[in-house]
Amino acid sequence: MALPFRPLRRTTLLLAASAFAAGLTAPAAFAASWPDRPVTLVVPFSAGGTTDVVGRLVGQKLGEMWGQSVVIENRLGAGGNIGSAAVAQSKPDGYTILLASGSILTVNPHLYASLPFDPEKDFLPVTNVAQGPMVVSTAKKVKAKTLKELLDYAKKNPKKLNMGSAGMGSQVHMAGENFSYSAKIEVTHVPYRGEAAAFADLMAGQIDLVVGNIGAATPLIKGDRINALAVTSKERAPMLPDLPTVAEAGVPGFENYGWFGFVVPAGTPADIVTKIQQDTVKVLAMKDVKEKLASLGMEPVGNTPDELAKAIKEESKRWEKVIKERNITISSGG
Repeated sequence: MALPFRPLRRTTLLLAASAFAAGLTAPAAFAASWPDRPVTLVVPFSAGGTTDVVGRLVGQKLGEMWGQSVVIENRLGAGGNIGSAAVAQSKPDGYTILLASGSILTVNPHLYASLPFDPEKDFLPVTNVAQGPMVVSTAKKVKAKTLKELLDYAKKNPKKLNMGSAGMGSQVHMAGENFSYSAKIEVTHVPYRGEAAAFADLMAGQIDLVVGNIGAATPLIKGDRINALAVTSKERAPMLPDLPTVAEAGVPGFENYGWFGFVVPAGTPADIVTKIQQDTVKVLAMKDVKEKLASLGMEPVGNTPDELAKAIKEESKRWEKVIKERNITISSGG
């Protein structure tokens, strides 16, 4: 049975901002002077991947709004845990923000035997920045030209297909696991240090399959560097309108979305959290930002901290089921 991973509940950007602001009564004591120096935005994956591109886009606009540089720091490794741990251990003053992929907060607690941070206790949710579907992509050497052909081959040849990912526990990894679980196939997982590295080896024919973010996959698909078999959204993606959904192509009911959200260290003053959230909503409402996100196959979200916290808990329960049934474990979180 397909297990749908639907997009986090969307909230109209303007309503999200006004509703959150309406519930605030504390004076903006800290936020009045914040930021008065550069802000570090930690991206826990390699440069060039979707997380990095989204971070640089929104970070640049926030920097312009704040009159301070937003410095992107790529701290990769261990499925995003290394960069996340660094943020969890940083001073809670708003000057260090994590752009977390959803997997860090909803997958890793169930996947790793131990983590160097507690996703629930060590972070404060700020907002889901953007989300988008994934694409089931194959190397040019793979003979299967449709999803059905790929599934038929995989069922006859368990573990023969090598599936690349952005690292253990990454959204790319778990999208692939969810796809394999729902399609009832077995593949061999090959983790990389970021999505860009996985796609590089897919283009080179070193691996067979990647279920990657649509924004990273589309230029390679249109450049005829890799093949695309299906998109993981409920409906066809505007970015690749001729590509069927996984549900259409052979796995009924399947859905899977990747998302990226801002979180800050626990203890960060509430008014600074509010300012980051509200200013991010303003950035996401900008025409050029919406157009750029659309070009990546993503849509802006901009929900409130409470809405993000609720969505994280709901998604976490669904991933726990997949991880337990597929018996996926990792001994250490980095």
